[in-house]
Amino acid sequence: MAVKQLTDSISRNNFYAYMWHAIFLALAQNFMDVDTIVPSMIIDAGGNSFHIGLLTAIMVGGSSFMQIAFSPYLNNKEEKKGYLIFAILMRVSALFGLGVLLFFYSHNNQFGSALTLIFVLIAIFSLSGAFAAISYTDILGKSMFEDKRKSFFSLRQALASLGVFISALLAAKMLTTFSYPYNYGALFMTAGVALAIATLGFWKVKEVRSKIVKLNKLKDYFITIKQEISTNSRLRGYLLIVNTLGISLSLLPFLMLYSKQHFDIGNDQVGQYLIFKVSAGVLSGLFIYYLAKRVKYKLMLYTIASIALLVPIHLVTYGTQWVFVGYFFIGGIIYTFYKVAMEGILLEVSNNENRAIYVGLSGAGNIIPALFPIVGGWLIATYGFNTFFTVFGLIILLSFYFIWRLDCKK
Repeated sequence: MAVKQLTDSISRNNFYAYMWHAIFLALAQNFMDVDTIVPSMIIDAGGNSFHIGLLTAIMVGGSSFMQIAFSPYLNNKEEKKGYLIFAILMRVSALFGLGVLLFFYSHNNQFGSALTLIFVLIAIFSLSGAFAAISYTDILGKSMFEDKRKSFFSLRQALASLGVFISALLAAKMLTTFSYPYNYGALFMTAGVALAIATLGFWKVKEVRSKIVKLNKLKDYFITIKQEISTNSRLRGYLLIVNTLGISLSLLPFLMLYSKQHFDIGNDQVGQYLIFKVSAGVLSGLFIYYLAKRVKYKLMLYTIASIALLVPIHLVTYGTQWVFVGYFFIGGIIYTFYKVAMEGILLEVSNNENRAIYVGLSGAGNIIPALFPIVGGWLIATYGFNTFFTVFGLIILLSFYFIWRLDCKK
């Protein structure tokens, strides 16, 4: 049951409940990683480049864009905790389904015939995640005091980075300990267990009931979106920053490509990059947590833009194999600062009545960050890294103006 008013005890209870979820979600993350584990499983199951492209569309682009389809339905619900728990349990079921499927097939049993079922389960996992994200953000915004949010985001990021590091070591061990397809089955079953434990945190959440503006027709929803964008300059500023500064999150994969092509790095160096990136996430998350009242979101955005602009310049001018660990350390700072700042700003520019709509709009509004990696790969293949870094730098430079124009008090 939802409560009528937010109190200190309820806010504190929800802080720890959400933190519980974040810790166990982080432990599950690398067992179901979209960049490594899942594509590798698809290839081993007989998949080709078409299947990998379809997988990426479902898990990355599809899940984000589907938020705009889910948000009008959830916007009309005064209480969203039940929908959040349902969506997370659907994700858990999909992971267990994948695990069971992999355990029941062996390499000699024409496992490729199960590809269709694999994609169905992956689609359920991804789309239920998009459905859950709207309720997650809405409940967080109205069930935790505003002055506690920045502390929550920063501490969550630090603990999550530590959990991701631990799960990466465990996932790598499990991949080599078991043979195919039992190694992937074990990974997904472990992810399902960790995510199920994480869900217990949401059962403890005390949701605060809020007034809503119901949208009776889909047409009303799109009219509302148009009105919000045209009348809320802070929302426009947020979306413009997402579509410029957001490309900073795609820099590290291209730096990894650069390092492999120019210096022929091995697994030892890749491991060092990972350790430095995760270490930066932990340290910067703790830094923001302890200085939450002093560090403003705009300062964090300016920091991201500045270092994201300087890294390619330094690489082109002085780049050697030995400085790449520093670049990946900086990449960890960029990721942590961006996640903390943008989630906090989204909560600040929205309110309890329109937050579900804003979350859906923000998911569908990541247009340039979604397309930039594809364009970036084409630029590198056609014109080289210098052209890619130039385009990247110009977009980052544009973000300075939008950060300056953003009306953000926290």
